[in-house]
Amino acid sequence: MNIFLAMIPAFLWGTTYAVTKYAMPDWPPILLGALRALPAGIVLWLIKPSLPKGGQWRPLLLLATVNIALFFACIFVMAVNLPAAIAGVGMVSVPVVALLYAWLVKGQRPALVQSICALALVFLAWLLFDPKEVSLTLIGMLALFASLLCIVIGSALVQKFSMHIHWWTVLTWQLILGGTLLAIAALIQAFYLEPEAYQALQNPIERQQWLAILWLVLPNTALAYSLYVWLLGRMSVVEFTFGTIANPIAGIITAVLLLAEMYQGWQYALMMAMIVFSVTPQGVQLLRSRWANTNSLK
Repeated sequence: MNIFLAMIPAFLWGTTYAVTKYAMPDWPPILLGALRALPAGIVLWLIKPSLPKGGQWRPLLLLATVNIALFFACIFVMAVNLPAAIAGVGMVSVPVVALLYAWLVKGQRPALVQSICALALVFLAWLLFDPKEVSLTLIGMLALFASLLCIVIGSALVQKFSMHIHWWTVLTWQLILGGTLLAIAALIQAFYLEPEAYQALQNPIERQQWLAILWLVLPNTALAYSLYVWLLGRMSVVEFTFGTIANPIAGIITAVLLLAEMYQGWQYALMMAMIVFSVTPQGVQLLRSRWANTNSLK
């Protein structure tokens, strides 16, 4: 079942926040995005070289801007400005944005169970993100909202462009082009706009930082994005986003292991409830399919 495969990239992506905060908390988010995307794209290109045709460069550049450059920048802003577990749980709201996008843009009305679960997720997220109980920053929350939009719009673009461009070309060149855009932005920031933000890089890179970069480049990006693009050719964006159940699980586990983040019992309960409501639509759909198959055999 594809939903379980969708949980693999979601789990790997969920480790981003804690790994970044643990090893590179003072590194600029734009630089971190470039270090994550560009090497991963080059590695995948070396595995299977491909070159877009003339008319394919423009859509790939659009995809790279939304799905990689903007998204990666937002992700690392979140990693620096939000608690790691909270950032992971916040990504559970992706199905809500995906349903609204499909309804408002494509005219696809959500099923009743999807609507109920989406409303439940919004309510639980509101309780979890109560400013009186959790230390949050405005820039972190804005980055979270922007990243949700990037995921949904970027995933829709992946599906659209993969109909005309081979999925491996879409995979490798969105990372290469997006990573290049981030690298250019990082150079401009370092030399012209905000050189003080790069003071942390004056120190020698430590072993744990090299390991963190290796993790972000290979499993977290090269492997996860390969599965992501491949799966979007086999399931809808909404179905894929419900696989983000694994994102907060990874965020909570790595936050506890690497950062020793501790939360109150009610916060863990809200996180678990959000996970339950995230997987419920897929569970209902699976039960209905099995029921229909059983009746057809009678």
